[in-house]
This record gives sequence, C-alpha cells and structure tokens, in this order.
Amino acid sequence: MTSASPHTGSPSATRVPIVVVGAGPAGLTVGAILRAAGVDCLVLESESREFIEQRPRAGIIEEWAVRGLERRGLAGRLPERAERHSECEFRFGGRAYRFDYTELTGRHHWVYPQPLLVTDLVREYADVRGGAIRFGVRDVRLHDLDSDRPAVSYTDPDTGERLLVHCDFVAGCDGARGASRAALPPSARTVRHDYGIGWLALLAEAPPSADRVLFGMHADGFAGHMPRSAQLTRYYLQCPPGDDPAAWPDDRVWAELRRRLHAADRPPLTEGRLLEKRVLDMHNYVVEPMVSGRLFLAGDAAHLVAPIAAKGMNLALHDAFLLGDALVAYLTKEDRTGLDGYSAACLRRVWDYQEFSQWLSDVYHGVSHPDPYRAGTTLARLRRLFSSPAAATAFAEQYLGTADTY
Repeated sequence: MTSASPHTGSPSATRVPIVVVGAGPAGLTVGAILRAAGVDCLVLESESREFIEQRPRAGIIEEWAVRGLERRGLAGRLPERAERHSECEFRFGGRAYRFDYTELTGRHHWVYPQPLLVTDLVREYADVRGGAIRFGVRDVRLHDLDSDRPAVSYTDPDTGERLLVHCDFVAGCDGARGASRAALPPSARTVRHDYGIGWLALLAEAPPSADRVLFGMHADGFAGHMPRSAQLTRYYLQCPPGDDPAAWPDDRVWAELRRRLHAADRPPLTEGRLLEKRVLDMHNYVVEPMVSGRLFLAGDAAHLVAPIAAKGMNLALHDAFLLGDALVAYLTKEDRTGLDGYSAACLRRVWDYQEFSQWLSDVYHGVSHPDPYRAGTTLARLRRLFSSPAAATAFAEQYLGTADTY
C-alpha cells in the first residue's frame, strides 16, 4: 500500500516529471516516448541490464504493435531481424491442418523474442535518447499517490543509500509482484481466473521443426511448438498444475512431444538439448481500474494473459503506447483527455484478449478433457475452423488482434 514520503527535506531527494518502475517492454516504451518529446523521466529496474536483455519471454508480436513501434521510432532492428509468420497449424486426430490467416486477413505476425526487443528498447531509451535508468535498485516503494506530489523511494545498489524522487506521475510497469501492485489500495479490484492446468515450458536448442506455430490437441494433453530463432524453439506440454519439472527428464519430454504433435503427413520433430524447463500454472488476472491516484499501471502490473494466446507482450505495448502518448499530451499541452480515458481504453482490448484466451484454452485442452461430451464439442469447434469461412475469419481476427474497435 502507498505510504507518506519519508525524508521530504533530505538532500538526496530529487525531482523528475515521471518515474517509470520496471524496465520491461512497457516501461521502456513509455520512457522512450517521453524522451522523444523532451520529457525527463527516471526508469527504475531491480535487475541488471544484462539480465533483462537475456531473460527468456514471449516472442510473438502482432502487426499493429510493430507499426506502433515504427511510428514512434522504436522498432530498432526488428524489421530486419524478425521473422514474418502468415500461418499456423493445428494437429489433431493424427493429421495436420494448415491455417493461413494472412490469406484471410492480409495481416501477419512477427516472431521477435522479447529479449531482443528489450535490448533494442534499452539502447533507444538510454543510449540514443539519453534517458536516465538505474539498474539493480532495491526496496522500491511508492508514496503519496493520492496527492499532487507523489514520490518513489529506493535503495541505491552501489552505496546502500536510501534515495527519494518526487514526480508528477508514476508509471507502474513492474509486473505482478512489483512495488506498483503492492501500492494499490485495498479498494482496488483484481479479478482472477485459474484454468486448473499447468504447462511445462521448454526451450530447446534445436531448429524449429516447422516454419510456423504448431498446436497439438491430443487425448494425452496439449502440446505447442513456437519457433524463436534459427536454432531455438519454444515448446509447451500440458501437465498438472504445480507439477515438478524434475519429473520430466528429456526422454519423457521428447516422447510426449512426438506423440502429441504427431501428424502422419509431416516430418518428425527436430530434437535437441533442452535449455529450460519450467511449469507455468495457467491463470489470468485483471486490475480494474488501471489507475490509482497518480499511479498508472501498464503491462503485467495491470493484467496477465496466460501464454495460451500469446497476447501478453502485445497488451503491454498497447498500454505503453496509450500511456506514453497521454503523458506527453498532458505535460506538453495540458491535455488530460488521454490520461482520463487511459484505463477504459486499455481495458477494452484487455478484456477482448482475455475472452479469446479462455476460448482458445477450451480448444487446446478440451480434447483431453475426461468428459467425453467436452472432448466431442471441442473437436466440432476445430473442424468448424476448417469448414466455415466465417468461423475461420472470426478466429483470425482475434488471433491477430485486428478488430476495428475494442
């Protein structure tokens, strides 16, 4: 919960218009937008620069998000290095079904792992635009958020000194367990949905087995194949929530992937060394509203969409575009329109993506459901995607995030 500012008259107290807490895609994008408009800000990050530039995370970016980065001069090396994907593939009943969403919509996905995007954004914010950023800070706390003089305090990692920064606004971009969520008042409403399933997240040092994302719906559980680079592939395996990754030796992992992603008309998987094994308990949450006094939440601090639909990084960028632009409008033109409408504008897309994640979870996991009725209706949904142009187009629009309005 927010607290009163300590040591208000301390010589170590400074002032900056915006403090951004968290140097992920959302926080760095907000900071870079502010710096492009000549607005000073301070980004605080608990990890090192090396850590955030290597941390494995999401990799699929929707076309509208790439265009938003380009318009703001933040795309970096993405257009040259990212892979453009135009189709995905569903595998069920021992067969493969190619789904060409670009053919349906004229739109596509980009595959660009989050560490590469973060590396580009850190360089643009700090090295090119001269933005202030402190890495490795400890014990970040937010103060006086309901006043016109909010502040953020933190411990300097080099000196151990407690520092205080006054500001006009705080952008909370530090995820689910950061200081921003901790500063929310008890009245803040957080709604959560647990799927009751787990995913074993795997990173394989192996070339992708196909030039597209693969979704395997099998009686033994879901499996996913997501290309990340020429030599890295992300895989997922459905498992019980809270399962122990140690219960999944490499031989068992590859045997399950081969079985669940099998298609008679496709070549076998390309196997390799497994670099990562983590169990993710599938859940979503949403904080409403995404504003508390002078604190504006963005990204995972405000909402989480399980990796079921590959939407998380896209929502973080959408928040950051709206928040960065709104802060610039207020600080340079005294226009409050964007800030006043920020939460509602973000949440319309957030809830749409939440609904799609829930629908897609039913498709991914329904075939393995112990209730034969659920399994049968899931197969009917899958077959409809490949027999009804209307159903296919509706799926493509949600998968790509291309609705005209949200």
